Amino acid sequence: MDTLIALVNRIQRACTVLGDHGADTAALPTLWEALPSVAVVGGQSSGKSSVLESIVGRDFLPRGSGIVTRRPLVLQLHKVEQRQQEYAEFLHLPGKRFTDFSMVRKEIEDETNKLTGKSKQISPVAIHLSIYSPNVVNLTLIDLPGLTKVAVEGQPESIVQDIENMIHSYVDKPNCLILAITSANQDIATSDAIKVSRQVDPAGERTFGVLTKLDLMDKGTNALDVLEGRSYQLKNPWVGVVNRSQADINRNVDMIAARQQEHSFFTTSPDYSHLVSQMGSEYLARILSKHLESVIRTRLPGIASLINRNIDELEAELAHLGRPVAVDAGAQLYTILELCRDFERVFKEHLDGGRPGGDRIYVVFDYQLPAALRKLPLDRHLSLQNVKKVISEADGYQPHLIAPEQGYRRLLESSLHYFKGPAQASVDAVHFVLKQLVRKSIAETQELKRFPTLQAEIAEAANEALERFREDGKKTTLRLVEMESSYITVDFFRKLPQEVDKGKNPASSLLVDRYAEEHFQRIGSNVSSYVGMVSQTLRNTIPKAVVHCQVREAKRSLLDRFYAQLGKKEIEILCGCVGVDF
Repeated sequence: MDTLIALVNRIQRACTVLGDHGADTAALPTLWEALPSVAVVGGQSSGKSSVLESIVGRDFLPRGSGIVTRRPLVLQLHKVEQRQQEYAEFLHLPGKRFTDFSMVRKEIEDETNKLTGKSKQISPVAIHLSIYSPNVVNLTLIDLPGLTKVAVEGQPESIVQDIENMIHSYVDKPNCLILAITSANQDIATSDAIKVSRQVDPAGERTFGVLTKLDLMDKGTNALDVLEGRSYQLKNPWVGVVNRSQADINRNVDMIAARQQEHSFFTTSPDYSHLVSQMGSEYLARILSKHLESVIRTRLPGIASLINRNIDELEAELAHLGRPVAVDAGAQLYTILELCRDFERVFKEHLDGGRPGGDRIYVVFDYQLPAALRKLPLDRHLSLQNVKKVISEADGYQPHLIAPEQGYRRLLESSLHYFKGPAQASVDAVHFVLKQLVRKSIAETQELKRFPTLQAEIAEAANEALERFREDGKKTTLRLVEMESSYITVDFFRKLPQEVDKGKNPASSLLVDRYAEEHFQRIGSNVSSYVGMVSQTLRNTIPKAVVHCQVREAKRSLLDRFYAQLGKKEIEILCGCVGVDF
């Protein structure tokens, strides 16, 4: 359990470094309130400082009139082996050991004045002090400013409420034990410490009552009603202590002698001798340490769970905020390259199926392109009337003898011209999908969110590259259509059946039938069949051209020109570093 208390001490120190010191002004989600601690509460001149020094066994706290404690003091006691030297260490001065405890007092005063000045102002920012000694028990105590009823000269009128608010910021926490210090020579009903305790711990379950100045009570009176729990009952026993008198302090009576005097007082007192085993500052330190161990044991699973949850939340926030930004230009270029690669990785995942979006390109090829091909106005173009018109115009003044070859070619070329529209539409549709994927990939690259200017430059570079790929895609798909127009597959027409009447000369039959509707219908049908064959071919080759010119290039070289520009800047930086002039 000593190890557990030491662990809690280390966590509390870490909290203080991170700005979480139990007050409402904590900068991070507070862990402090989940950690068990002991807050020392009492009115001014109730003997708070003397009790703490008795527990520590050292004279180290500032003294004086009015408000002496003006910042919370987190005092962590670490028990060390008997042969080790006592020393103190402040969290704000890591590695510096104080063996002269009068210098500890001076450092507390100086550190307090840094924030509050030499006035009577207060500050909620804690001072963190660790004391390593063989004469202490493992314990964490928080010394808070003494409660006061009126503001004195040099203090704001709000000082009374400010001190109460500061104290409540600690004692309101359910894991905070309250060490309520009260003078024995005052009525317990008027005790400032008990008043605070009654407000936040009405059942008295986490309050330890400490009665000071028992040796200063009027003769013939005693505090047995309080110490035995009749005046104000708590779940934990009341503890009486006898601190050094002002005369002892002036004579520099050390703590060892003071503890002996305290023990002698209780042993020889006719009123308190029967309680001697439960009185004194040493006993108070032991029961506080034991109770703190018990609280830690009970709260440990919850503390571990809270720490793990905070770690997860902070790691998620750190991932959102991203890595530190480099200072030198070379490292910044490296960071830019890494961010660009992260963007490219996300973009490729969209295309390859690791993320949604790439399937929309398949929709273009499997639904939009076939639908566009089906909607081509070929039926109107190859109508009987238009076929007659084209054939007649192609023949000119000389009617065709065998077959209207020029008419066929004109019908075929004009029909195939319609395929340019679906080809260009497929290129544009895929281009639109790729632009959307660029926008989504930039938004999904978490680290890029910190650099809006870089986001804009990457988007501009990527979109410029997509425009180049689109132009290449258009040229290639249109070339496919033009190739179909440039060379007609003659075998297709040679294999078509020839209709010749039996017993008639084929040539005369064709001359007779040259203007028959059946003849033009047969021509339109033949052209339509050939165009259908070409349509099926283009349905397969246009997607291949689009993928080759646009999708593959987007995956392979989307930011190549951007990298080239960065490379030029890197050369300039290197030249500047080594003094080379290219």
